[in-house]
Amino acid sequence: MKTNKITALVLVALAAGQYSGFASAAASQQLTVWEDIKKSDGIKQAISDFEKQNNVKITVQEMPFAQQIEKLRLDGPAGIGPDVLVIPNDQLGAAVVQGLLAPMKVDQAKIDAFTKPSIHAFTMNNVLYGMPKTVETLVLIYNKDLLPKPLDTLDAYYDFSKKMRAENKYGLLAKFDQLYYSWGVMAAMGSYIFGKEDNGALNTHDIGLATSGSIAAVNELKKFYHDGLFPAGIIGDSGLNAIDSLFTEKKVAAVINGPWAFKPYAEAGINYGVAPLPKLANGKPMNSFLGVKGYVLSTWSKDKVLAQKFIEFINQPEYVKIRYQVTNEIPPLVAMINDPLIKNDEKASAVAVQASLATAMPGVPEMQEVWGPANAALELSMTGKQQPDVALKEAVNQIKMQIEAMQASNQ
Repeated sequence: MKTNKITALVLVALAAGQYSGFASAAASQQLTVWEDIKKSDGIKQAISDFEKQNNVKITVQEMPFAQQIEKLRLDGPAGIGPDVLVIPNDQLGAAVVQGLLAPMKVDQAKIDAFTKPSIHAFTMNNVLYGMPKTVETLVLIYNKDLLPKPLDTLDAYYDFSKKMRAENKYGLLAKFDQLYYSWGVMAAMGSYIFGKEDNGALNTHDIGLATSGSIAAVNELKKFYHDGLFPAGIIGDSGLNAIDSLFTEKKVAAVINGPWAFKPYAEAGINYGVAPLPKLANGKPMNSFLGVKGYVLSTWSKDKVLAQKFIEFINQPEYVKIRYQVTNEIPPLVAMINDPLIKNDEKASAVAVQASLATAMPGVPEMQEVWGPANAALELSMTGKQQPDVALKEAVNQIKMQIEAMQASNQ
């Protein structure tokens, strides 16, 4: 009897050991993915296929993409964070510096499948840290009942705006008192955020917001305010709401805004069209900042190889096409730009075309020190409280001081 008991105990111990081994094996074939809010349906089919082909279990949690890095800071070290998450490219620099993300080694052919600006948005110091998921940038949105087709140049909109003011309406409205919206003109006339070293790295001590081209651009934009073509209410933090209200009230023919405005404008019953941004007098197209969301790897992922394989898998054209149809987010795959799904959709095509002309916002942490002083200088310039050359030069000095202070604190 004692022998039987001992045998039974040994069998139980072996079974426990085997179960522990199986559990460990199962755990190594599990991935946690954080997806953007209300966007997980876009990757549902890809996840299902990946699970079947790789004998892996994917757990998906939704949360706003802009909050994921902050949550990773806490959940990653605690061992309850994701393997894969979604972040905007302007959070990349700080996340890399803080050691939150793992680099990726991806075959060149797979990298070349994406538009260069979108890949550049997730590259830092020539190292790739993510694969782009979706792009967004500013476009021109026009009320077809007030403007049957978009105008070709910004100068044409200036002249058109004068005619519309005679009817107590507005021709074109935009938040030119903020860098994000004025950048299209500034960049096309010779402005730059940071200079570049010979190796392509950004020189964050070379600020190009007060070049002669920058000053000329701001003087050009200032005319819309100075000549009464923009209402005073669009200056400042509540300006976007004022622009949206005027557009939905059919008091303005065209606005410069982003894809996030499509749904509210449609719900307001506006018969609107979408086009790339107009050209400038020098013949150059208006540039714009490119916003990119991308899938990245957590430093704390226990299976980075499998996690990267998952990211590459869901970014295959067949799954990207499904994702676009479900979420309406514009993918930065080169093959998708000319796909009939996008090419024959006026809104999607306009965003895709403008995105190809856009510049990814610098992903370095120093970029966060640019927005405040630059926006303050633009507001002072547009309202006539300071001359553009004075305001921009003061902004550059302020940005340099803030960057030096930030870099000193990180040493």
